[in-house]
Amino acid sequence: MTHRDTPPIDRRMLILAGAGLAGIGLAAPAAAEAPSTGPLADVPLVMPRTEFVYEAVVEIAPMVPLGDSPLGERRIVPITGGRFQGPRLRGTVLPGGADRQLVRKDGVRRLDALYEMKTEDGAILTVRNQVTIDPGRDGAPDTRFSTIEVTAPEGPHAWLNRLVLVGTLHSLRPAREAVLVRAFRLA
Repeated sequence: MTHRDTPPIDRRMLILAGAGLAGIGLAAPAAAEAPSTGPLADVPLVMPRTEFVYEAVVEIAPMVPLGDSPLGERRIVPITGGRFQGPRLRGTVLPGGADRQLVRKDGVRRLDALYEMKTEDGAILTVRNQVTIDPGRDGAPDTRFSTIEVTAPEGPHAWLNRLVLVGTLHSLRPAREAVLVRAFRLA
């Protein structure tokens, strides 16, 4: 094959390939299209949407250091209570859960909160909320993003077991010792 026989280079695909994203078909949400050529041309690009599920004010106690480990500094933040509500459920955050944290050697913080929420009708939901905070990001907003798993008993809240949830996390300090967690269903 000579230089004249080489097909023209698609600049967009070249840039995406350099970023490890070739073939994904990244575009602005309003103009999302799949690439017009290539092995993924027949696969439509479906952009995820979100739908609000609930928000929780989770009250916390002071952080307790647990010492260094080979992976970084370990610490725990006890969960002491709170409230939650959404269009289809509401209730209280039960005391006894905790946010286990790891501050890695590179400064990244990994948060792994596990706690229970009790709905007004008495159902106990188990929530696992995982957050990664990278302080090295320039201009990082106060909002942190997370993945959330909710496990509900069989019954009126079992629909929560079928959701893929993402969340936001906002500290409410110094006004109060709490964080605001908002959960959204990916649709």
